[in-house]
Amino acid sequence: MKDATALPQSLLVLGGTSEIALATARRLIARRTRTVWLAGRPSLALENAAGSLRALGADVHTVAFDALDPESHEAALGKVFADGPVDMVLLAFGILGDQAHDERDPVRAVRVAQTNYTGAVSAGLVAGRSLQTQGHGSLVVLSSAAAERARRADFIYGSSKAGLDVFAQGLGDALHGTGVHVMVVRPGSVRTGRTAGRVRTPLSSTPEAVATAIELGLRRRSETVWVPGALRPLMAALRHAPRVVYRRLMMA
Repeated sequence: MKDATALPQSLLVLGGTSEIALATARRLIARRTRTVWLAGRPSLALENAAGSLRALGADVHTVAFDALDPESHEAALGKVFADGPVDMVLLAFGILGDQAHDERDPVRAVRVAQTNYTGAVSAGLVAGRSLQTQGHGSLVVLSSAAAERARRADFIYGSSKAGLDVFAQGLGDALHGTGVHVMVVRPGSVRTGRTAGRVRTPLSSTPEAVATAIELGLRRRSETVWVPGALRPLMAALRHAPRVVYRRLMMA
């Protein structure tokens, strides 16, 4: 395991109200991080999130950022990078959608895809280029175990995460050797406020568990992190299961 210098002193969070992102920021502040930028739509929730991190001793700023407005991404992220080096960018925005409703409303379904995939492509490219220009840094992308194979219960969300996952892997290959480290994080179901009331699935986790895995991945310079780790062999088996078998398993 590498020492604490593998952890960032400065952090930019894209999706500044994400529970996973905030748990990660808290963990990193407790270790080494001193400057945090929270990027998101201006709101009381964003200001409250910033305040909670300031209470931990970090220098915290907010910046207006809208995943659905890719034309603004260059300026929004440029403002942060112009203020000083950014050691880590955490791409944490995304929406679950509501599969049952979204299937009947293509406009809502497209919004899930645009937020989770199109917005991430734009922000990821801008962040990756900015990190490359400064010559160092990590881009951590929150994907999902749902990206591995379509499920009847959430194939709209899963397909958007599948696109994001492949994009992030490719971006990591494109940036290999430039000093930029790209890490894809694939949690299973995470128990957050957004998932309250939903049936818990096996191998679910918490924002704090994901934050712990992200820290370990940064120390190890991992390219892919599963949360929990037991999901890796399980999803490998499911990915190669015959479709008729997989369909029965998912409907059981």
